[in-house]
Amino acid sequence: MLQTNLKTNLKTNLNIVALIPARSGSKGIKNKNIKLYKGIPLLAHSIKIGLESEYIKDVYVSTDSIEYQEIALKYNAKITPLRPASISDDLSPDIDTFFHFINIFDKDNIPDIIIHLRPTYPNRDIKIINQCIENFINNYKNYDSLRTVIPIPNTPHKMYYINDNRLIPYFTEYKNYIEPYNQARQIFPLTYLHNGYIDIIKTDTILSKKLLSGTKILPFVMNAADIDDIDELEDFIKSENKI
Repeated sequence: MLQTNLKTNLKTNLNIVALIPARSGSKGIKNKNIKLYKGIPLLAHSIKIGLESEYIKDVYVSTDSIEYQEIALKYNAKITPLRPASISDDLSPDIDTFFHFINIFDKDNIPDIIIHLRPTYPNRDIKIINQCIENFINNYKNYDSLRTVIPIPNTPHKMYYINDNRLIPYFTEYKNYIEPYNQARQIFPLTYLHNGYIDIIKTDTILSKKLLSGTKILPFVMNAADIDDIDELEDFIKSENKI
């Protein structure tokens, strides 16, 4: 389901940079972002693919660790000032890191587009990266951001959470249907899940709307099997053993 009918070598005057947020406080795997993956630190894979793109001017790593900064520099990334601990814990929203990043630029040199490359997704294809960027550039005026997604069989209209030992549906109505969780699945639209491959964001979306994705998100639909985001040790081992 990849969009492949995009022109290549698209000329653009837009200032495009990549940002790799890589904090040091991983709980599931200690120092996950610099753990060796296929012989090099995990975050280095994202640096290398970002530097391959003809559209990305510079690749930056934002971290709260001097050790991580040294590794980033070794693999030819640029670094931001150390990220404060106040925006580097488990519950810190991503947008705080992006504000911290944008503030390093002079007002006349602020990037137009930020490519968000998570360090936990080591296996990417440069053709897909460039296709995503080209797709966003071609639709630049109409969208705030781009996000890669995969189709999933489940619909959120049939999902619940538990509160005070009660099963609470997330949706109690859908169009003219009451109790959508008791309706046939065929009435619902296809559902897509963010897979973490790449996000593309207009800097203006962050600065003017104070949002990381905005309200107009351009989808880039990938195959359902395109999931390789590493969270736990089991994910790490499974991913590294992929052919």
